[in-house]
Amino acid sequence: MDAALTQLRADGFEVRDEDVARLSPFVRHHINVLGRYSFQLPDLPGGMRPLRAPDAADE
Repeated sequence: MDAALTQLRADGFEVRDEDVARLSPFVRHHINVLGRYSFQLPDLPGGMRPLRAPDAADE
């Protein structure tokens, strides 16, 4: 991000310090740096589809 900000400033774009202070590579709540992930699957009507047979031809 520092390189991108430096390039933006070099190209004449206004980059405000208060905007930079809010930047973070960990903005998304679904990213967990501890290695524990939680996936909430929606309730699908009819349930999940059956698994494909390993010897079945690809479609």
